[in-house]
Amino acid sequence: MEYRTLGRSGCSVSTLALGTMTFGAESDESCAFAQLDRFVEAGGTLIDTADVYTAGAAEEIIGRWLAARPADIRDRVTIATKGRFPMGTGPNDVGLSRSHLDRALNASLRRLGVESVELYQVHSWDPLTPIEETLRFLDDAVRQGRIHYLGLSNFTGWQLQKAVDVADFRGLSRPVTLQPQYSLLSREIEWEITPACASEGLGLLPWSPLGGGWLTGKYRRDARPSGATRLGENPERGTEAYDRRSQVERTWDVVRTVRAVAEERNVSMAQVALAWVLARPGVSSVILGARTPEQLEDNLAAAELRLSEGELARLDEVSDPGAADYPYGAPGVEQRSRALAGGR
Repeated sequence: MEYRTLGRSGCSVSTLALGTMTFGAESDESCAFAQLDRFVEAGGTLIDTADVYTAGAAEEIIGRWLAARPADIRDRVTIATKGRFPMGTGPNDVGLSRSHLDRALNASLRRLGVESVELYQVHSWDPLTPIEETLRFLDDAVRQGRIHYLGLSNFTGWQLQKAVDVADFRGLSRPVTLQPQYSLLSREIEWEITPACASEGLGLLPWSPLGGGWLTGKYRRDARPSGATRLGENPERGTEAYDRRSQVERTWDVVRTVRAVAEERNVSMAQVALAWVLARPGVSSVILGARTPEQLEDNLAAAELRLSEGELARLDEVSDPGAADYPYGAPGVEQRSRALAGGR
């Protein structure tokens, strides 16, 4: 296992993080404990959770695991949690207001059985709460010792830039990470979000790096998936913001290429997909979402896999989402370019 810092902070974490959204749902407590133990044994340190994961049960499971482990294990791990989404039915049981976040953070600390967490992330943008109110609360929480660092999750480029600018202008604690969806099947953050993170020193904590299971090879083209999967939409819905057929074809092209690279290297498709994300610029740690210890074991092996430049190029090419000419395609990029020598 290798280690990187959370953005420009001095806090180092394992390059693979253990996501806990399945805890208390697909993974019962004994399974969750087994995953946590194996993750730490493999050198993992970053454990990512949220208050809404199984309505608080995930945090409670982590809390009981921490309480049952020796001090050196507890001191070794870095706990990251999130607040923003509803944890009750009241009008202030949701959002990024000082009122809600104060209660949400206290409840998370209580469920986890700790006095502070290393990374507290706002789970998504709140259009009703001024970002300055949110940042002032987070800065207060840092000064109080309840959190050490603050992060963002699911923010767009302009939203994260505004958060950083307001924090800098007001002299408040600034975010050190952004947690976005990022995989070979979801690369659109590269158009605005990752450049903004690179400019401001925010490390990326990608979630769903296996594309909802598609990059593990679990789905086959001759068996249409159902339910909440990337290609399980109702065909009667038609197109939305892009050509659905071309998007489907791209997905299968990516799956086919990942499978080919995996077979050539004699590794799993999941390991290839995870290794690709680990090699992307600005990534601090990649969040694993295993349901079983066996899945986790396979995923952990990605920490040792180094894809060649040729393999990365093949995966880059086949997964390119194909930006429109303006503003992200070649004409737009050309408009923003500048030759050092100047002139025409």
